[in-house]
Amino acid sequence: MQYRRVGTSGLSVSQLGLGTMGFGSSVDELDAEDQLRVFLDAGGTLIDTAPIYGDGKTEPMLGALLSKLGVRSEVVLSGKAGLAYRDGTVVRDASRRTLLDQLDQTLRDLGTDHLDLWQVHRWDEGTPLDETLATLEYALTTGRTRYVGVSNFHGWQLATAAAGAGPRLVSNQVEYSLLRRDVEDEVIPAAEYHGIGLIAWAPLGRGVLTGKYRAGVPSDSRAADNRWEGYVRPYLGTDRAHIVEAVAKAADGLEVTMSHVALAWLLRPKIVASALIGARTTAQLSESLATEEVEIPEEIIRALDDVSALEPAPVSGGKD
Repeated sequence: MQYRRVGTSGLSVSQLGLGTMGFGSSVDELDAEDQLRVFLDAGGTLIDTAPIYGDGKTEPMLGALLSKLGVRSEVVLSGKAGLAYRDGTVVRDASRRTLLDQLDQTLRDLGTDHLDLWQVHRWDEGTPLDETLATLEYALTTGRTRYVGVSNFHGWQLATAAAGAGPRLVSNQVEYSLLRRDVEDEVIPAAEYHGIGLIAWAPLGRGVLTGKYRAGVPSDSRAADNRWEGYVRPYLGTDRAHIVEAVAKAADGLEVTMSHVALAWLLRPKIVASALIGARTTAQLSESLATEEVEIPEEIIRALDDVSALEPAPVSGGKD
């Protein structure tokens, strides 16, 4: 496994990270343990989580597995706070009270006294930014986390937060893939200017770039699951089919999988510190981890750049 610095900070992470959003929902405890073992055996370090994942089941499950395997010191734990369920609806709340309550619950559930990276899950227009940034600073000074960042911030939001009178932000966790390149317009320039690294979620286009949906919706896929159908559906339209087929053509020519092509393309810019793999099965995770051995010729990179350049308007149905 190769490792990268998160922006210009001293934090080093594996360039492929383990996303745990499915732990406790689409991934049971046995499969989660298998995934964690495979990830660690491959040299992976970055593990991403959040208190809202798995309807609150993810972090207790992950904490139990980390304790069972005795690997807390070997991993980089990245957590988030600022999203909560209220009356069955997900709301944004980056107030000091909610952020610290969620952080302390995360630490209890994970069985650790600190996170390595803690991020504000979403921009919250209902809370003064100064309050949110001061809370991040407090988490740093009290030892609850080693580094802080944000997640899903647009370019102007990232620039505003980075220039504020608060702690140094090291990361912005955003959706980025061949099917979602709008972060290149404003987010990446802002991140580069402020020395902030990107952590990419859904780097396989919510599973669509694996090619599994080219002939329809498999019965065992997320798109066939009522809980996840809305997450995948926006990328199954004809407006993105030509990008998927271009990836398939490249994969055939290189004799690798479509996942390898999509991930190798994404990991070229050093602004991307890590791409999070949120697999349903251990086999899927293992396939993605093998991207480390793949090199894509520059002419194929240029072709993929061209075919995916005209990015449609941002889609709805995204998970956090």
